[in-house]
Amino acid sequence: MNRIFSTSPLLRAFFLLVFIAGAPAARAQSLDLTVDGYGLSIGDSRRVNGVRLNFRDRNLERVNGLNLTLWEPIEPVQGDVRGLAFGLPTTGAREIAGLGVGLFGVSARESIRGIVVGGLGAGSGQDLVGISVGGLGVGSGRDIKGVMIGGLGAGSGRDIVGLGIGGLGIGSGRQVRGVLIGGLGVGAGGDFHGLGIGGLGIGAGGSAAGILIGGMGVGAGGDVTGLAIGGIGVGAGGTLRGVAISGVGVGAPAVRGLMLSGVAAGGEDVVGAVVAPAYFRIEETGRFKGASVSAFNYIKGQQHGLTIGLLNIARHLNGVQIGLINYAKNNPPGLKLLPIVNAHFD
Repeated sequence: MNRIFSTSPLLRAFFLLVFIAGAPAARAQSLDLTVDGYGLSIGDSRRVNGVRLNFRDRNLERVNGLNLTLWEPIEPVQGDVRGLAFGLPTTGAREIAGLGVGLFGVSARESIRGIVVGGLGAGSGQDLVGISVGGLGVGSGRDIKGVMIGGLGAGSGRDIVGLGIGGLGIGSGRQVRGVLIGGLGVGAGGDFHGLGIGGLGIGAGGSAAGILIGGMGVGAGGDVTGLAIGGIGVGAGGTLRGVAISGVGVGAPAVRGLMLSGVAAGGEDVVGAVVAPAYFRIEETGRFKGASVSAFNYIKGQQHGLTIGLLNIARHLNGVQIGLINYAKNNPPGLKLLPIVNAHFD
């Protein structure tokens, strides 16, 4: 046993840490090999510039350098680390600025700024700024800015700005600006601006703008602007601007742009071009201005432009219908229902 202790400084340091950790907690317990606060500290010292080794933090105030711990800090988490926070299995602090690495995880009661890598996860009560990697997940109570990668997912209580990848999903409680990729889905409680790719879908409680690709669908409670591609559907609660492509359906109260649907499309106020093999519909009192190609073009409101299909119906036609059967309700008797071509110009 004496040989082990005489030839293994790491083992001696470990037992020293355990001994110091078991000392009374009323005050900081540490062995400080420092000059004017610079050097090596073993135990629960308050402030160190250099290297600090501790079993479990309780009284930490500030480390500028390396803080190596063997267990998570005692609540409430205190102290700041400026430099490298390394934990076996976890490490944490009030704030971490620099590099945080934990075999299981890394956490901060407030913010982390820099690079953080957690075997299982990484998170902060407030902000994550920099590069964050978690084997299972990455999360913050407020904002995430930079690059975030979560094996299962990543999420923030407020905003996400930057590049985010979640094995299952990624989302924010408020705004998103950047590039988000989720194995199942991508979401924002507020607005989304950037590139979003979701294996199943993409959704935003507010508006979405940019390039949006959802395996099943893309939707937003407000406007959708840019390029939106949904395997089943694309929809917006407000205005759809740009290009919308869907395997089954595309729709929004207002459309300004191009709708390409595998089955059907519709809206109330549509200005642009539409290709919907089965069905295109404008709601009553609505307006369509542009060109549409569909088997059944049903314009219950006003048509200003061209429709091509097997059956074309318009309550008020100001343009041309081309199809097997064409009906324009505002034409005079005898010209309302015509084969091949029907037209009316105000």
